[in-house]
Amino acid sequence: MPLSFTGPAVALPALREALGGGPLALNWVTNAFMLSFGATLMAAGALADVYGRRRVFLAGLAVVVGSVLLQVCLQGKGAIIGFDLLRALQGLGAAAALAAGTAGLAQAYDGARRTRAFSFVGTSFGVGLAFGPLLSGWLLQSWGWRSVVLSAAAAASAALLLGLRHMPESRNPQAQRLDLPGALSFTLALALLTWGMLQVPETGWSHGRTWLPLAAALLAAAAFVQIERRSAHPMLDLSLFRYPRFVGVQLLAAAPAYAFVVLLAAAPAYAFVVLLVLLPLRFIGVEGLAPLAAGQRMFVLSLPMLFVPLLAGWLARWLSAALLCGAGLLVCAVGLLWLGRCPPGSELAQMAAPLLLIGLGIGLPWGLMDGLAVTVVPRERAGMATGIFSTVRVAGEGIALAVVGAALAALLTRELAALSPSMTQGSAVAQMLVTGNMQGVQALMQDASAAELLKAYGLAFSTLLDVLAGVTVLTAVGVFAFLRSGMDMPHVRQSGLTRKAATHAD
Repeated sequence: MPLSFTGPAVALPALREALGGGPLALNWVTNAFMLSFGATLMAAGALADVYGRRRVFLAGLAVVVGSVLLQVCLQGKGAIIGFDLLRALQGLGAAAALAAGTAGLAQAYDGARRTRAFSFVGTSFGVGLAFGPLLSGWLLQSWGWRSVVLSAAAAASAALLLGLRHMPESRNPQAQRLDLPGALSFTLALALLTWGMLQVPETGWSHGRTWLPLAAALLAAAAFVQIERRSAHPMLDLSLFRYPRFVGVQLLAAAPAYAFVVLLAAAPAYAFVVLLVLLPLRFIGVEGLAPLAAGQRMFVLSLPMLFVPLLAGWLARWLSAALLCGAGLLVCAVGLLWLGRCPPGSELAQMAAPLLLIGLGIGLPWGLMDGLAVTVVPRERAGMATGIFSTVRVAGEGIALAVVGAALAALLTRELAALSPSMTQGSAVAQMLVTGNMQGVQALMQDASAAELLKAYGLAFSTLLDVLAGVTVLTAVGVFAFLRSGMDMPHVRQSGLTRKAATHAD
């Protein structure tokens, strides 16, 4: 799954050259995967509880492999739309694999062994995040974008073969049928929200193409809440959100993608995951680095993910999850501030320290959050718990990509207007720069030099990182406060979990 996420981000400039497409279509290369992935995780978790975790896990991997094989068959200008649709299909398969696989893992281990097992899950994701950009850069430079896309299919095929041979079947004997109205209304709300946010850089907030989808998303979300409140067997038990410890876990899930809810509306920001998309576009598309050189920089960012999640699982024996997660997010915020002081064109030696700090900080909660997600609900409802937790995390990441891209485009529009006051296509040019199309920007702004455009980009990027670092600090405070509340949920007490396990979760 990290390969499915980071690979196309590294290959996006090459995909633009091979398959065509404007900024909006190119944004959907990543967002289509994240949207379908996040929107269907809860439904996938429920299906796994009903029909069997092994069956849903294997079916999801088969969908991933099939969609990737179809992607590499595409060619010619205009094929980017088909690529986006297949990426959405790939996200559906990945959702089934993650929800069912994680729920199945929760059945196999208890107590400290479960914590260690989920630390290995975090480490395996760290391996993909650390080596994914480096591998993708090498594959792109050597064999082109198709080899980058096929790398995810290779990993999924290996998991499929191992699952067929070794994964036991398990299900929840008390599970009910899928809450189809709830699943459809939730998916619709998330899709409309992401679609509306993606329109902001091109049309602004006042245009109907922006506010109509956003208004419809609010209506769909309200319908989802009403459906779940009246359903005898809801996909999402809304009463869980009355308990601070459960809310704290959900905030923790969102933290790698967005920092906190500010002002009157959700303002997703990023601490780590969005960097996996924005930084390759900056390094390759804006600064003109070779894909392998960009992969080396991304490797430094993700390097701590190889060992810090396991370290977090070990430290959890003596330190509370609240302390580890809060401290990690604060370290990550320091790294974001420091990275904002590195202008485009900075050498790897100058960027290494802040990149390492960001990876180190986010690695602490990364190693704990999957295990926390399945300890705050009864064991037999692990599929639902995994679905809720992963939905909050992945949906937040997908929305963060849209919102942060829109924010960066707005900041770039301001900087480019100062650079060229007579420019009439500021927002369109800014969006091209967000997607790494420096050549297209230079063709439209021939009165500005490459150095001036790089400086404008650097100022906008630095401002964005400063704001998001501050929001990440707010998230650290919120996560620490919620996880330190110590309020057990009746669902946990009734499940027969021991006091020791509940204390460990705190």
